[in-house]
Amino acid sequence: MTSQTTVDTTGPGDKAPAAPSEATPAAGLRGHPWLTLLTVAVGVMMVALDGTIVAIANPAIRDDLHATFADVQWITNAYFLALAVTLITAGKLGDRFGHRQTFLIGVTGFAAASGAIGLSHSIAAVVTFRVFQGLFGALLMPAALGLLRATFPAEKLNMAIGIWGMVIGASTAGGPILGGVLVQHVNWQSVFFINVPVGVLALALGTLILLDHRAKNAPRSFDIPGIVLLSGAMFCLVWALIKAPTWGWGDGSTWAFLAASVLLFGLFAFWETKVAEPLIPLGLFRSVPLSAGVVLMVLMAIAFMGGLFFVTFYLQKVHGMSPVDAGLHLLPLTGMMIVGSPLAGAAITKLGPRIPLAGGMAVTAVAMYGMSTLEAGTGSAVMSVWFALLGLGLAPVMVGATEVIVGNAPMELSGVAGGLQQAAMQIGGSLGTAVLGAVMASKVDSDLPGNWTGAGLPKLTPAQLDQASEAVQVGVAPVPQGTPEPIAAKITQVAHDTFISGMSLASLVAAGVAAVAVLVALLTKRGANAEAGAGVGHI
Repeated sequence: MTSQTTVDTTGPGDKAPAAPSEATPAAGLRGHPWLTLLTVAVGVMMVALDGTIVAIANPAIRDDLHATFADVQWITNAYFLALAVTLITAGKLGDRFGHRQTFLIGVTGFAAASGAIGLSHSIAAVVTFRVFQGLFGALLMPAALGLLRATFPAEKLNMAIGIWGMVIGASTAGGPILGGVLVQHVNWQSVFFINVPVGVLALALGTLILLDHRAKNAPRSFDIPGIVLLSGAMFCLVWALIKAPTWGWGDGSTWAFLAASVLLFGLFAFWETKVAEPLIPLGLFRSVPLSAGVVLMVLMAIAFMGGLFFVTFYLQKVHGMSPVDAGLHLLPLTGMMIVGSPLAGAAITKLGPRIPLAGGMAVTAVAMYGMSTLEAGTGSAVMSVWFALLGLGLAPVMVGATEVIVGNAPMELSGVAGGLQQAAMQIGGSLGTAVLGAVMASKVDSDLPGNWTGAGLPKLTPAQLDQASEAVQVGVAPVPQGTPEPIAAKITQVAHDTFISGMSLASLVAAGVAAVAVLVALLTKRGANAEAGAGVGHI
């Protein structure tokens, strides 16, 4: 007996998907479909959780390590950047060498990097190990989806993908709540230490349960030039978007990196037409639903991740909530994603993805518009309505986009398709944080001088104004020590009003992005290859 099985699938050039393979019941634990789902869910939960759990810890990290606003953004952006650049290549590694191996390596490395962050005493070390988290997370995510695609019989695959999407959605939304409890009752380091026992559990389960599946038509060579070109193109793109708020959107450095990204993407596309076994067969993008699914994931993540970044500062700094209270106030968001995901899965199974996805993004747009109306005195009930609507809108997208992207790709490219899906989400997260962060910074820089003068406060020097603006961007009132109470109250009011004006504008931009995503969702449809090649068994 070995731990490998070969799955016969439809090749990229076939006109129709192959019939579903017969599922052979797995003997014992190894290769059991539902235990496989449990195992990959534990691993995926770590990566998804870390995308947002850090958001609630950012204020504590900022205070403890004396970090700037830009440093705090890098804690998030470094993770997303590493994921975005390497996810597709990591998916290809799984297709080539087996998803079981890449999953186990990813779990081990992710847990080790998390422990290293908890032991770090400088912002530079935190950011460095966040990069390693991203690199190992990139190995783990597409491998998990590839294992599900190969293990589940066709008639149960959509249900498994729906549960997989629910785990990602619930973990993403639940991050702030768990983070709040840990930050308040333990410390910010515990937000990372918690990944160590979870990683050990995932490694143990994976060693016992996971069965290595490889498609019959899996690639036998590795497109090294393609990897270099694609990684370089994605790095230049995300780097330009992250640095643009600091450099300026009209700065030559910003445009140089954007131009380099376009050039490298063009060279990558040209090379992929010449190589025998390309990293990403460009024929994949002839599928309009697959392409629409990728774009949809980017737009959804811009609205969600970008908006969530500022909400945590709004709750903690403007409303003065503890980390736990801030997390609990986001419970409607988490709860509606958990409740909405299985409902969305049932609706997608019955109706197809188009209507649920378009409806979900429409609800998301309404929720983001509602969040633009939040003020310093907004009550918990009103906030809960908008947070719950956001969770309800996001649930169908988290569940359905995976089916759209992976289901429209052939089996032997399931890792690449999984990498595309996750890369789209991570790029969207980086875009959301960077672009909406730039909107916030621009609005604060524009409004703060007038609001400050209008309140009758002492005039600030340009250097003092820059420092005050940086503080206000994260909801902090720049009150110097020893300031009389009446003056301190005025400064606090000006800071909070200015922060809220910036957050409102950023939320409106996010609502517009979600509205565009409604139109993109109308181009999606159920994957033609979703039924192809799913089966279990081992020799």
